[in-house]
Amino acid sequence: MVTMDVDNKFFSVGLMILATLVVAKLISWLLMSRSGKRLPPVVNTWPVIGGLLRFLKGPIVMLREEYPKLGSVFTLNLLNKKITFLIGPEVSAHFFKAPESDLSQQEVYQFNVPTFGPGVVFDVDYSVRQEQFRFFTEALRVNKLKAYVDQMVTEAEDYFSKWGDSGEVDLKYELEHLIILTASRCLLGREVRDKLFDDVSALFHDLDNGMLPISVIFPYLPIPAHRRRDQARKKLSEIFASIINSRKRSEQCENDMLQCFIDSKYKNGRPTTESEVTGLLIAALFAGQHTSSITSTWTGGYLLRHKEYLSAVSEEQKNLMKKHGKKVDHDILSEMDVLYRSIKEALRLHPPLIMLLRSSHSDFSVQTREGKEYDIPKGHIVATSPYFANRLPHIYKEPDTYDPERFAAGREEDKVAGAFSYISFGGGRHGCLGEPFAYLQIKAIWSHLLRNFELELVSPFPEIDWNAMVVGVKGKMMVRYKRRELSFD
Repeated sequence: MVTMDVDNKFFSVGLMILATLVVAKLISWLLMSRSGKRLPPVVNTWPVIGGLLRFLKGPIVMLREEYPKLGSVFTLNLLNKKITFLIGPEVSAHFFKAPESDLSQQEVYQFNVPTFGPGVVFDVDYSVRQEQFRFFTEALRVNKLKAYVDQMVTEAEDYFSKWGDSGEVDLKYELEHLIILTASRCLLGREVRDKLFDDVSALFHDLDNGMLPISVIFPYLPIPAHRRRDQARKKLSEIFASIINSRKRSEQCENDMLQCFIDSKYKNGRPTTESEVTGLLIAALFAGQHTSSITSTWTGGYLLRHKEYLSAVSEEQKNLMKKHGKKVDHDILSEMDVLYRSIKEALRLHPPLIMLLRSSHSDFSVQTREGKEYDIPKGHIVATSPYFANRLPHIYKEPDTYDPERFAAGREEDKVAGAFSYISFGGGRHGCLGEPFAYLQIKAIWSHLLRNFELELVSPFPEIDWNAMVVGVKGKMMVRYKRRELSFD
């Protein structure tokens, strides 16, 4: 009898909760209907946790299922949040062009604060963040990039000189390692690259592993990965404080991003602090390292899979060597249009950041290419997906096919539907500041490989690692190499 009463009690409570949810939904629907808003269609899910389950299955899986049914604008109820997706350039202009007061990055990217540290990027208000982005811009001006290229080329030459005359390597591992060596030289400085690379690299590894999917929702959860992240952040602060003080005492001036941040000043004349310099460097390395290593790996995979494009980029290198000899500098890298298109196409198919997010602080409206108009309410999280948008068939012919020539003069498919047809580096107000650096870095590496080695992909073409925070290459990419006796002779 007691058991039956308990069961009845739980059943009654369950019914009350369900009824409350249904009534709340009805009231919400009635209020919205009376407001006259033209709300986007909503993804069909179970109440409360249904949206979370759909999202955790993978946002790309959900987009593939819902886009054909609901179109380019739709909303997912995710616990107590509403995420409205804007897919395609026709509905994305406001996402990329709106001021921070209307669509904000700060709330949705708060999970980065424990990694980057206090007082930088998403831990400061927009006006301060804009000044810090100015520091990045100044550190990536053309005259700085030219000096960085010399260091990139030197790192590539030194690294590949250690390969034998022939053999097999995991190209993914090799490129990841070279990218962080290059980034250490150009961004973190000579002291780190020459004396502290292993220590700093290990600490960055702990920082990286401390950014998990659960970190997005609970960035301060007391789990081992977060504790290692926090300890690594503290040790990095101590290392860079020592380097900064040493440079200031000796009045030495290096040609790297560290020096640029040390010398930077806010509009009121205040210099950057040691903590800010460290945080900005960490943010720069996080933004650049993954993108460059992932994109350079995919570029290699596709070129080695498609011999016609491998021949095209190799022919371009031959022609440049006839014109300039073996010299490689910033201006010569800028002439590598075929290689540029090959990298850009790999990045179209595999943008490392598959989701971009904003928090809406005001109502706005969008119109689809079919002419439907929707009102997006204040308070929604607004999202777009570079991965999905970069493969829309009304913009890109055979969108899942690797075809670098789609960017060639006369085709230029990335401009077919306007400014935001290609969004691997974002766009508008929040376009990636490091895009020129990334292309130069990948070109420097691949121009050296193409000139000095014959390469063959010997493992199956890799799959996508959807489980990573920054989506990259799953498993190994085994490549057989043979050193050219005389480069292209």
